[in-house]
Amino acid sequence: MNMKLYALFLIMATMTILSPGPGVIMTLTNSLREGFRGTVSGIMGLAFGIVIVAGISATGLGLVLATSALAFTVIKFIGAGYLVYLGVRLWRAPPFQFHELAPREVSMRRRFAEGLSLQVTNPKSIFFFLSVFPQFIDPSAAYGTQFSFLVLTFSALLIGIHFMYAFFASKAKTWLTSEKGGLVVNKVGGGTLVFFGVMLATAKR
Repeated sequence: MNMKLYALFLIMATMTILSPGPGVIMTLTNSLREGFRGTVSGIMGLAFGIVIVAGISATGLGLVLATSALAFTVIKFIGAGYLVYLGVRLWRAPPFQFHELAPREVSMRRRFAEGLSLQVTNPKSIFFFLSVFPQFIDPSAAYGTQFSFLVLTFSALLIGIHFMYAFFASKAKTWLTSEKGGLVVNKVGGGTLVFFGVMLATAKR
């Protein structure tokens, strides 16, 4: 595997997962409602959903991109444009308001199902694996091995980052539920997505 590509993948995947979206909101809300322990099964559902989305979105397309320079270029700019679009929209959005919520009785199985269904219908995840992910596959190496390794890497990053979010939310409820906290989340996430959109557009294979 090309380690330069892998290093770039790690950075881009990390910032994509960090940027606020439906999964992050679910994790933060569960943490505010039920504490850190109440987020675990939902996060596992999100991680398993990544495997499903990746398998559906990227397998066939990745093979095409490995052999077609034109397809690679088109998909690269579509992916970059989408990241910039998400970043600008998040930057301009009003601060998201989290609230401390009353605890609720929900089974671990149901939380897992919520995370799974949220991930497989999340446009951000689908588009990442459709237009961004395949570009990190080295056509000179075994496709299946690289694909599996990158998907597992993404899932592991998601679990670690969402656990970090859950821990942060349980320790910083006052700041997170303030307007300033929501605004900072939006600006940092939006600016990061725009940066990596530009970075992707100018990257060479």
